[in-house]
Amino acid sequence: MTDLNALAAANAKRWHDARLTRDFSAVARRLISPAAKTRYQSVSAITGVPWAAIAVIHERECSQDWTRSLAQGDPWNRISVHVPADRGPFLSWEAAAVDALVSCAPYAARNKDWSVGATLTRLEEYNGLGYAARGLPSPYLWAGTDQYRAGKYLHDGVYNPNAVDGQLGCAGLLKAMAALDPSAALASGETGAIASDATQASVSSRQPKPAQPSLKNPSKGSIGAFVVSIFAALFGRR
Repeated sequence: MTDLNALAAANAKRWHDARLTRDFSAVARRLISPAAKTRYQSVSAITGVPWAAIAVIHERECSQDWTRSLAQGDPWNRISVHVPADRGPFLSWEAAAVDALVSCAPYAARNKDWSVGATLTRLEEYNGLGYAARGLPSPYLWAGTDQYRAGKYLHDGVYNPNAVDGQLGCAGLLKAMAALDPSAALASGETGAIASDATQASVSSRQPKPAQPSLKNPSKGSIGAFVVSIFAALFGRR
């Protein structure tokens, strides 16, 4: 069984090291176009899955064909025949997309961690963990980057080490999209720490401040404290 935490760490490192080896710009612009983004955001609002992740799944599954389902690329207005099979028919692309994210493995809508490593691992699970089982980077993520050279499952259980995935991978697409539209960027994993520091500063600002030294409240060990102690001794004050 694949260790998903180890896979998330490996994918986060690959993300940090990855360089694009193909041109992603045209597809990235298409995915972030206002009309497309609005539709992805409507599904995101229901499922909690980041809109950019929905966009790259749509691209990988059916080249952003709005007549086909996010789940496996089958027409959404018919009952699906590919895995996941027997889904639908649906009334709209959005309805089919919600079903794919909520009711079909890997149940992306249940995920709460959308940091880089976790997001990439959810996307890899969407396609299957066959590459991870072989200790290989998945072309579903890394095609078109220097993290992937060759190797592809041509059919379920049929792996060809010499085949090259001709599609663009999700990781490179996300990088290219974020370069054009910052709202497509994945969480870096550092946001939590920054928020924690800001919260701590806010809490500290609400703490009562110590009283400033005065004749009635001199600083400990100061000349003022010595004078006050003399007067207390003379007049019997404790």
